[in-house]
Amino acid sequence: MNTVYLDNAATTQMRDEVIDRMTEIMKINFGNPSSTHSYGRQSKSIIETCRKSIASHFNVSASEIVFTSGGTEADNLILRSAVRDLGVEEIITSKIEHHAILHTVEILEKEYGIKVKYVNLKPDGHIDYTHLEQLLNSDTKQLVSLMHINNEIGNKLDLSLVANLCKNSNALFHSDTVQSIGHYKLDLENIPMDFLAASAHKFHGPKGVGFAFIRKNSGIKGSIFGGEQERGYRAGTESIHNIVGLDEALKFSYNNLEVERQYILDIKTYFIEKLQQVFPKVVFNGSSSDSQNSTYTLINVCLPIAPEKASLLQFQLDLKGIACSKGSACQSGSSQNSHVLSQILDEEHLNRPSVRFSFSTFNTKEDVDYVIEVLKEFV
Repeated sequence: MNTVYLDNAATTQMRDEVIDRMTEIMKINFGNPSSTHSYGRQSKSIIETCRKSIASHFNVSASEIVFTSGGTEADNLILRSAVRDLGVEEIITSKIEHHAILHTVEILEKEYGIKVKYVNLKPDGHIDYTHLEQLLNSDTKQLVSLMHINNEIGNKLDLSLVANLCKNSNALFHSDTVQSIGHYKLDLENIPMDFLAASAHKFHGPKGVGFAFIRKNSGIKGSIFGGEQERGYRAGTESIHNIVGLDEALKFSYNNLEVERQYILDIKTYFIEKLQQVFPKVVFNGSSSDSQNSTYTLINVCLPIAPEKASLLQFQLDLKGIACSKGSACQSGSSQNSHVLSQILDEEHLNRPSVRFSFSTFNTKEDVDYVIEVLKEFV
């Protein structure tokens, strides 16, 4: 049986180069970075070298990079401290954010009594920037949290526009950039955002490691207490091999960005063309078929399939060795519709099967051909 992995928005295959580098570190550099002897000092030096390397990709200071267990922890660290320590009384976000944002904001609303405002969405799922500007017209201490790339429909946020709107209104700006780091270059010296979150396993690195960018002198404080690791932001012995894996994956991604971007975009374009041939009435959710306004790494398709066949679609795809997703991997097992699609689709299209296919440099057009052949069974 063929196997095709098209769920790269959920997680990516680790590169061999990353695995090799991590293995070398685990064999040789096992010292605790907090120890003062030579083993510890060597491990500490490796971590700080990685920190500087990562910071250089974004044109920021190494001290502004804080290692975490991934994007969710980074989001929580930033949002909770902004309310607890920075006096944020109002958070502006959208209803199509990742649940790492939405659930955290709901809890902060209950715990601290903050006000939460949701910016309007356009029919295609893009943020209504005019409404955002109106929401920012306030004397209250505000924080805006909007993701750069939506993990389900791929819509791109204009980071520079939002960052400058926030700056002009003296509001803080945080973005979940988990789907964009490693796929897009961000010059944070010229984009006046305050915070972002990233996760290594979205760009062919290891799971269980990521980082938060925290602008210097922001006043953010830690949420995990113990030792003084990560300058007090996050206590606990650093996972040196994972940090090295993150750095190696990020370097490889950015060094090969243009070549891999074009390769993946060609696969996405080819998939769109083949889908339209088989399903003339196919609908692409959000802007996922628009290469200018969505990421090149995914499409989200609403398929015109009869109800009696639609209920078996995901099962049959899995049975044929095809890995894809009906939404975020974090929501797998849920019987509810995607919270993202429920905000932008009408009832008719919500009742049809929507599938997210997401691509990487490890995919081929032959993978697409196989998926199309399987999908033809549902015409």
